[in-house]
Amino acid sequence: MGLAICSLKWDVEQSPPQNIDYDSDGYHLVRFPYEQDEESYDPWKMHDPAQGGGDPSEFPDGRSGLIWPSHEGWGVLSAMVFWEPDSRPSEYRARFVRDPLDAGSGYDSTATTDSAPTGGGQYRSYVWQMFVHKGVPLGLKVSARGRADAKIATPLMHAQFKLAIHTDVLTP
Repeated sequence: MGLAICSLKWDVEQSPPQNIDYDSDGYHLVRFPYEQDEESYDPWKMHDPAQGGGDPSEFPDGRSGLIWPSHEGWGVLSAMVFWEPDSRPSEYRARFVRDPLDAGSGYDSTATTDSAPTGGGQYRSYVWQMFVHKGVPLGLKVSARGRADAKIATPLMHAQFKLAIHTDVLTP
């Protein structure tokens, strides 16, 4: 069975901090640098600054938050997010989104998860599986919410976003 993998990592100690800017859907698209490090892996160029047309993307613009599947297949998406300690949020949310910048196929969120803060650090991991398609980018979007669903710009400390595509999907 063929497997195509893209593994992205961003960390506040190795890259500039991300400004948490909420889109019209109330979520922030997590951005990832294009430079490779020990955790990042992208031999299929699914996180290439040339993807998406026009001028090359530059971290931390919106396109730097996208993985462009290199193959059609069954995708296993996973993510990890560490939030800066902040006493204001009463809820942390995350979702995987097809075409998060609404550039072609249309914004399509899936696997939205919410959780209450814990007494310690705010560390979250997520997994979802779905069919993925060439030409339809994927993104990880997050949100920290307070009372009355108010969005709070709680900084991120660390994030990872990964896609593994099983390319040999059997059909009946």
